[in-house]
Amino acid sequence: MFDLRYHVASLAAVFVALIIGILVGVGLSGSGVTKKADLNLAKAQRDNARADANAYKQQRDQLKKTSDAFDLAYPTIVRNLLVGKRVALLFVGPVNGGISQTIERTLRDAGAAPPVRVTSVSLPVNAPTLDNVLFSKGSQFVKYVGDDKLGSLGSALGTEFATGGQTPLWKALGDQLIGERHGNARQRVDGVVVVRTVKPQQGNTAKFLRGVYGGLTSAGVPVVGVEKSNTIPSAVKTFRDRGLSTVDDIDLTTGRVALAWLLAGAAPGKYGTADGVDAVLPTFPSG
Repeated sequence: MFDLRYHVASLAAVFVALIIGILVGVGLSGSGVTKKADLNLAKAQRDNARADANAYKQQRDQLKKTSDAFDLAYPTIVRNLLVGKRVALLFVGPVNGGISQTIERTLRDAGAAPPVRVTSVSLPVNAPTLDNVLFSKGSQFVKYVGDDKLGSLGSALGTEFATGGQTPLWKALGDQLIGERHGNARQRVDGVVVVRTVKPQQGNTAKFLRGVYGGLTSAGVPVVGVEKSNTIPSAVKTFRDRGLSTVDDIDLTTGRVALAWLLAGAAPGKYGTADGVDAVLPTFPSG
């Protein structure tokens, strides 16, 4: 709705059509064989193209005004919305510094502290290595040994990440799973933001990640998967299939507002500017 790139592209297409129409009309006129009716048709097409171009320009200008107004309203819309809220940030793959900064800025604008903890998961997982480590750590971990237990293992890790506390599995498997970590692993959080920075995974790793996402959502706090506009391949479907809310335009002001509102308790859903979303923004959180 507020992303002007699509409308600029449409406007460019109209201007191309306009130029082609003029050139074709001139060419036909110069041939000496074109009937008057053909020239009139070419002129009509040219006039229609000009009208379309003007309409697109007006729409673009109006959208820019709307976007600018929304940007001005943004500080008021999110101010103090997340005061006292603790948020954790999980990267499925390496940390993306740009997205991390955007999320931290959103939290700060909404009155929250920086993420309590930030963890990146190294992928793909090496199932035999995980089994060996778990087996060596004692009987309490044996129930997670085996390829058929990867989903359960991922679920337990997801729950630990969201709830904090002792996190025995993260401690046991940190060397194998964690690419980067900082912050307080033990503190319980009020919401989790998830960012996927690797391509879709297959086999054992996909099974493991399905468990992680499910474990996150079982903790009883908002869990929001985010990505930048036009991310290819998108993680939105994967996130939604596992019960996460999604924001597909975290690089836009609307996306930052959607994230803040979801963390504040707005209705879960799929939000942003891509096709198939529930809306650009969720309903403003009550209470």
